[in-house]
Amino acid sequence: METQYQAPFGRQRNVGAILGWSSHWLLVAALLLPTVACTIGPDFAAPVAPLAEKFRGADNRSVKSGPREYEHWWEGFRDPTLNKLIQIAYNQNLTLESAGTRVLQARAVLGIAIGISYPQVQQGVGSVIYNRTSAATPLAGPNATPSYFWTDALAAQVAWELDFWGKFRRGVESADGVYLASIATYDGVLVSLLADVTATYIGIRTTEQLIGIARANVRRQEQALSIAKAKFTGGGTSELDVFQATNVLEQTRAAIPQLTIQLQQGQNALCVLLGVPPQSLGMLLSRSVGRVPSPPASVVVGIPADLLRRRPDVRAAELAALAQSAQIGIATTQLYPAISITGTFGGSASTANGHNLGQVVSWKGVAYAAGPSFQWNLLNYGQITNNIRLQDAKLQQLLIDYQNTVLSAQQEVDNGLATYLQSRNQAAYLRRSVEAANGALRIALEQYEQGATSFTTVLTAEQNLLQAQNSLAGASANVPLGLTAVFRALGGGWQIREGGNFVSPATVDQMRARTDWGNLLTPPNGPQPPTLGLPGPGDIGPTIRPPEW
Repeated sequence: METQYQAPFGRQRNVGAILGWSSHWLLVAALLLPTVACTIGPDFAAPVAPLAEKFRGADNRSVKSGPREYEHWWEGFRDPTLNKLIQIAYNQNLTLESAGTRVLQARAVLGIAIGISYPQVQQGVGSVIYNRTSAATPLAGPNATPSYFWTDALAAQVAWELDFWGKFRRGVESADGVYLASIATYDGVLVSLLADVTATYIGIRTTEQLIGIARANVRRQEQALSIAKAKFTGGGTSELDVFQATNVLEQTRAAIPQLTIQLQQGQNALCVLLGVPPQSLGMLLSRSVGRVPSPPASVVVGIPADLLRRRPDVRAAELAALAQSAQIGIATTQLYPAISITGTFGGSASTANGHNLGQVVSWKGVAYAAGPSFQWNLLNYGQITNNIRLQDAKLQQLLIDYQNTVLSAQQEVDNGLATYLQSRNQAAYLRRSVEAANGALRIALEQYEQGATSFTTVLTAEQNLLQAQNSLAGASANVPLGLTAVFRALGGGWQIREGGNFVSPATVDQMRARTDWGNLLTPPNGPQPPTLGLPGPGDIGPTIRPPEW
């Protein structure tokens, strides 16, 4: 539906009289139409997803089912270095910054959708043209001569497609859904970032611990080698013991460079998460080297239904379906006529036949036209109906994706809980294993020195101890890693962005220096507008709103 109406330049108090009362009432009707017109297409209904009554690990004494929001879940590890890393990553991570710019893009698209609801064309036009008429037209006499004159025109025109079937209102609804989904996606990136920083940090500390274990075993094995050399020198044993001791020692030493590579790779990965080039993080990580963050003794996980309101990717999937549902309505409106009001008002004049260009703003030079029209797509050979079917199939896909997202979320929580709980049991067994291996090595060395056992017993004890210590380090790391996976799966941590922009202060300054962002992007030192919590369908705004200039 397109509406064209042109207001005059000057003499605006006479518009109603010039166009007549019928045109005046057509304009009033156009303004009031959205409040009474229908909205074609399905209204979005919250999708249903399969949910368990409780998580599989909820029966464990260390797992609670009470309410919790997990705003700063990493603080439960009681590690100041980790807290600092989290803050740096939130302020500087480039993947998160990119997600923030996509929120701004979606917000601008919403502003465009709102503006389309209003007169789609509103233009002031004018011209001044020098003319030479032909003296050789069929109406010109044989002795006619060309004439020369100026013409000018000045007018305003408006084209307004009325939203009689709700096409533009559905467009606003869809754009609003996409905008809110972009916020939920940003929150999902933030949740993953917090978990990635924590997991990477745990990996670094674990690798440092493994290097420490290797070095401690090198010292033990050097002692065993010294004993073997002394016994060989004294004739108490063959050189075989020396070779075997050397073999085990050098293998243990060789593990240190490989672990150092792993440590550097972990630090490089952490640098990227912090938004800085790969570099030494010695000063930042020097505190508590080799100490793996200690997880809390218990965790509150709530119930699976809580994931629907707290997990960002679940909300994003629901909002994506909402936005697509509105697209069905937009496609369906193409089956109906597009009703328009068009109008022009202005003046024209020329210097021919005694006139003058100044008459363009006089009553004599006034010209106007206004009235309704319609356009109806007939015989489209199934293009419109099949487009409706296409949009409906896309919606169904998104509804299925939503169900799959909910299922995957529950799986991730259960997997994280299993890792957290079972790794604690595993670590308890391995601690006793390490104690036993230490005792076995001590006795084996004493007996070897006394000649009561062969060096093979010592070698076996050394290898058993190293393996048990490495296994204990891995199991101990899996406890906080499993808990980190739980918090990631529960969707915790996105709340820290509330009250701020979606991009950093430096990016705000850079973008505002290029473009007028109005109230959509406030200066870092200015009052910040209230921000949404985790958005959902209930945050969809009205489909008729004032334009955003």
